[in-house]
Parts: sequence; structure tokens; C-alpha cells
Amino acid sequence: MGSLHMPPLDFDGHKIDHVANLKSPQCRNCDIVREIAFCADLSHDEVSRLATVRCHATLPASFTIFREGDVVDHVYSISNGAVKLYKLLPDGRRQIIGFLFSGDIFGLGTHDGYCYTAETITPTHLCRFSHRKLDSLMEEMPRLERRMFSMAVKELVAAQEQMLLLGRKTAREKVATFLVKLAERGVKMGLPTSPVALPMSRADIADYLGLTVETVSRTFTQLKRDNIIGLPSSGHCVLNDWDTLREMAEGT
Repeated sequence: MGSLHMPPLDFDGHKIDHVANLKSPQCRNCDIVREIAFCADLSHDEVSRLATVRCHATLPASFTIFREGDVVDHVYSISNGAVKLYKLLPDGRRQIIGFLFSGDIFGLGTHDGYCYTAETITPTHLCRFSHRKLDSLMEEMPRLERRMFSMAVKELVAAQEQMLLLGRKTAREKVATFLVKLAERGVKMGLPTSPVALPMSRADIADYLGLTVETVSRTFTQLKRDNIIGLPSSGHCVLNDWDTLREMAEGT
């Protein structure tokens, strides 16, 4: 796998463009998810200033953006595609702590380094910002500082929800919660509740939910048999019975 710790204009052979144009193809895609995107709430002029310290990366699937422990030097925003964040246990087991999609930001860390590994799931377009330049901009743009704080809080809330998901729910409740959360996020992007895109593998879902691959596959099969969901393809899930699925996610 590649790494993004390379000269600015060439990350492991993948083209990185410094773009100041406010309406680049990546920005036009972000307009679709404006309410949840990194630059939400910023004025036209502020977005333009942010664009001057941004560069774009177009990366293939299964590309390692950075690894746990790497020096924290950049923040990333997804303009299109999907990324998974994970940590490795000492014995080599993997715990996926999040799936991110268009509009999501990641790369917030501490002086000790990134606290997780980030890897693309599908071909992905990213915006990359250096921490140093963002810090300078935040001193001049209070709304950007508030947005960064909001995103950090969102990350904390997601971590708390993940602890509940792993610790207190059955396999059916975990899978139902996973599908409901994906559907609700899609709605925020203007998509219908169903179908839900599943670009990640069953192994990825298992490592996210703290289950075995066999349990995840068996649970999907049971939900399909009960006509709660449909599985027309490995990359999509049709939610046939939204109310039942949501009640199952809530443990009722």
C-alpha cells in the first residue's frame, strides 16, 4: 500500500493538484453535501481563502492515507468516495472505528501522532489541508475554528456510540443499527432512505461491529429471510421494513 508522506505534487505516484479554483469538480461534489461538509457555514470569501491552502488527491481503493502513530501534519476532507479508520491490537486483530463518506473530515490527532490508520475503501477524492496553515486561518476566521470544534465533537459522539454498539447490543441489533445509521446519513445528503450503499466488505462490517464474518453474513441472511431487508447485490441493501429495522436498532 502507498503512503501520503511524499512530496506535495506526487503522493506515491498519485497526482495531487494545488487548486485555488472555488468551483473545482471536487468542490461541486461537496456542494451536494454542503450541510455536513468541512466548509459548511463558511462564507463565499472564506471558502475561497480556504481553497488557497488546499490540495486535491485522487486515490485508488485500498490505499493507506496514513498509519496510526504517523506524525500529525494534515487534515483530510472527503469530497467523493469512502474511507475506513481502524486500530490494530497487539495480536494483529483489527477494530474498525469508523466508515467515512463525502463531506466527512478526518486526521485530527495529538502531538503523539494519528490515533488510527486511514485507508480508502473505494476510489476516493480527498481535500488535504496542513495543520499549520489551518491553524493560521482559524486565527483569522472564527467560523472555521467553530467548525473544526464541531467536527471534533462529532468524532467524540461517534466514539461514544461505537462503545454502546460494541458493548450492549445483540448481533441483530448491531447490524440493524449499522444499516439505520447509514440510511440516516444518506438522508442528510438528500438520498432516499433505501437502498443503502455498502461499499465495505463483510469483513470490514464484522470488524466494525465486533462480530465474526460468519455472524454478520448469517444475520444479513436472517434479516433477508424475514423480509426486513433485501440484498440485490453485495454493494447495496434495500430496507423493506424501516420501522421494524429501527425498532430493532433501538432494542425494542
